Amino acid sequence: MKDSPLAIAFKEWAVVCQALAEGKQSVLLRKGGIAEENGEFRPDHSRFWLYPTFFHEHRTGIRPQFLPLLEAAEASRPPPGIVRLTHFIEVKEVLHFENLDDNLGMLPTHIFTADVVRQRFLYRTPGLFLLNVNVFAVPRPIDIVERPDYAGCKTWVTLDSAPSTEGAQRVLSING
Repeated sequence: MKDSPLAIAFKEWAVVCQALAEGKQSVLLRKGGIAEENGEFRPDHSRFWLYPTFFHEHRTGIRPQFLPLLEAAEASRPPPGIVRLTHFIEVKEVLHFENLDDNLGMLPTHIFTADVVRQRFLYRTPGLFLLNVNVFAVPRPIDIVERPDYAGCKTWVTLDSAPSTEGAQRVLSING
């Protein structure tokens, strides 16, 4: 893949990043971060780094067959104060679901339990974004210093510089 500047990152549970990296998940689900305007997510970017977070992960929110991904994410956790970038995303499609049954029908594309999907869907106002994505792995992990302005419950982070995507390869996922 041709190298191009990419300085936007998307904060997501480390276990979800692991699932995407291993091709066991092909979508991102998002309601919105507390620090976002009106607490609402906006799919502002079509390409971005995965920024693994360990703060809100809950073992009970992951379907049992995917729990080994949680251990794998923990095992590759970088030292405190470091963010490890290994994968970036290209969004193929953005959907906004306003019907819970439609969201629950998407269970085969991600690792969350039906209860987590239900809770996210119903939080504040009913609805949930689903991003169908392609995942790309870079040849070597890129460690960056975690800055104070990267902290907080927000989805999007603008990085100080654009790490190279040179040599990245697409990860084949459950949905091709």
